Amino acid sequence: MDIKQKIETLRTELHQHNYQYYVLDKPVITDYEFDQKLKILEKLEEEHPEYFDKNSPTQRVGGQVTKNFKTVKHRERMYSLSNSYSKTDLEDWVKRIKKSISEDVIFTCELKYDGASINLSYENGEFIRATTRGDGYEGDDVTHNVRTIKSIPLKIKNDILPEIFDVRGEIVLPFEGFTKLNAERVEQGLEPYANPRNTASGSLKLQDSAEVAKRPLDCLVYSIHAENLGFNSQYEALEELRKIGFNVPKEVRLCQNLNEVFSFINFWDKERYKLPYETDGVVVKVNSFTHQKTLGHTSKSPRWAMAYKFKAEEVKTKLNKITYQVGRTGAITPVANLEPVQISGTTVKRASLYNADQIKKLDVREGDTVYVEKGGEIIPKITKVDFSKRDPNSKPTTYIKKCPECNTALKRDEGEAIHYCPNHNSCPPQVIGKIQHFISRKAMDIEGLGGETVTLLVENGLINNYADLYELKKEDIIKLERMAEKSAQNIIDGIEQSKQRPFEKVLFALGIRFVGETVAKTLVKAFKNIDKIEAAKMEDLTQINEIGDRIAESVIEFFSEPTNINLIERLKSYGLKFEIEEEVQSSSKFEGLKFVVSGVFENYERKELKSIIENNGGKVVSSISKNTSYIVAGNNMGPSKKAKAEQLNIPIIDEIDFKNMIDDE
Repeated sequence: MDIKQKIETLRTELHQHNYQYYVLDKPVITDYEFDQKLKILEKLEEEHPEYFDKNSPTQRVGGQVTKNFKTVKHRERMYSLSNSYSKTDLEDWVKRIKKSISEDVIFTCELKYDGASINLSYENGEFIRATTRGDGYEGDDVTHNVRTIKSIPLKIKNDILPEIFDVRGEIVLPFEGFTKLNAERVEQGLEPYANPRNTASGSLKLQDSAEVAKRPLDCLVYSIHAENLGFNSQYEALEELRKIGFNVPKEVRLCQNLNEVFSFINFWDKERYKLPYETDGVVVKVNSFTHQKTLGHTSKSPRWAMAYKFKAEEVKTKLNKITYQVGRTGAITPVANLEPVQISGTTVKRASLYNADQIKKLDVREGDTVYVEKGGEIIPKITKVDFSKRDPNSKPTTYIKKCPECNTALKRDEGEAIHYCPNHNSCPPQVIGKIQHFISRKAMDIEGLGGETVTLLVENGLINNYADLYELKKEDIIKLERMAEKSAQNIIDGIEQSKQRPFEKVLFALGIRFVGETVAKTLVKAFKNIDKIEAAKMEDLTQINEIGDRIAESVIEFFSEPTNINLIERLKSYGLKFEIEEEVQSSSKFEGLKFVVSGVFENYERKELKSIIENNGGKVVSSISKNTSYIVAGNNMGPSKKAKAEQLNIPIIDEIDFKNMIDDE
């Protein structure tokens, strides 16, 4: 056996042992024997670097340092699930399904694990990328960190899956590993982590993958996404994924009707506390892929799936004090500061009281004994007061009338539940919050500049608004506490690079109330430039789909303030983009031509290539036949496709040839 063959044999053997241990929980060799084999492989790879493989078992130990996580577009959008909190909700959901599907519908029930969603991309049987959910359209590339998770197969051998596919799952931290991790932190004099979910999510964004490798993370897989799958249902897909090495939870059940679904829910509502992971509900999916396609999606969620959330744990504790927070838009949020209490494994010290109406409705007062739950909320909430324990001398809560930060009289618009501080341009939390929003990843994405640095810049009088950022000089920044010359230069470079952000990101960055990412995209598409948005009247705005009265009024109010107009004029002068870039014009140059797109490309996303082909009259097909006009081939094109193309004498072009075809007049 030659060296290369010996290395490959060891790699295959160790991959299989990882699968036996971390997925099947049935190890066939001892940890010592595994470590000895791994050391032999490490030595051989060190002596023969020409045989390096990024997906070797030796690479799971990590060691790569990632300072900035690259944003990656998902090949297919990651939707969120609609939630239900009662069986009546599920019954109503099934009634809606049956309006579209007349035949019997079978369901797949899976436990809803509480972790961090992840998208795993594979090409030609090899793991190539891991991406966080992000906003559903794009997420952060956390490949180096995820490669350290031993239950994720790095290489796959199968004849069923296509060359390119994505697997989705939940990164979780088992209770046992979480407890051990916290015990080590306490021993080192460090503060223990709050809960497994946040620790798992935070682990994905650690800069050093070697640190991630020390954490016993797991990945529980729940779906696959690809073109031309070789199976027709969710249950079948999970079975096949399990067979080829993915960690698909065994607590999956095929249910013939809603009664069987309820039986599954009732069982796990009681038994969930025996599971090794955090779980907060059951995901019910229409099993048939054909039915799923018929039902489709809403703007946020698949119509063929529903998450049933278990009733949240509710505990009693004392409300010590009510304080008030000021958000970046001036919104005031009352907060209940509590005696620390454990809820579902998390230490809770604060709970949201939402608004003045909620305080009045609950009649909640300082000193009360209150019931607190997490429910489906990220922030715990107070559900009721134990009036039997109330101090007879307590007085009703009086909602504040002035801003706790700048002492400006608060306002509350008619029909609105929230009080807000109207001092948008001088109230310190609003000034800082607006700039922090402006620099954020989804807005101007200014690398090197974080929220804490923004606070320091404001507090030191270096900036008072986001336009001031573009007048900063390195010598100004370097004076800040703990600021090195290189860090200061990175901030200046990041600010300069942000001028290339597209108009929709700039519009979102302005922080117009009620104008989120989706609304910003809608406005940009409708009006094309900032001047037309500024000039738009109420009727111009409300006739656009998804733009209601509240958003329209907020946009008009924003552009009616001279301060905002001045900021925009300044940003224009610094070179920021305030108009949509010229859209690609369609043509008929590919009329009648059929293209197959295969492999990985350096200058194009696969969806982008397909869009260009279709915009120019061509058709994209998934399989090669004698009617195929061209194969657009990138790196790692499948050998079977290449052989078939050569057999049928179909031209194979690379992305440079493709670009020349587009540019050719």
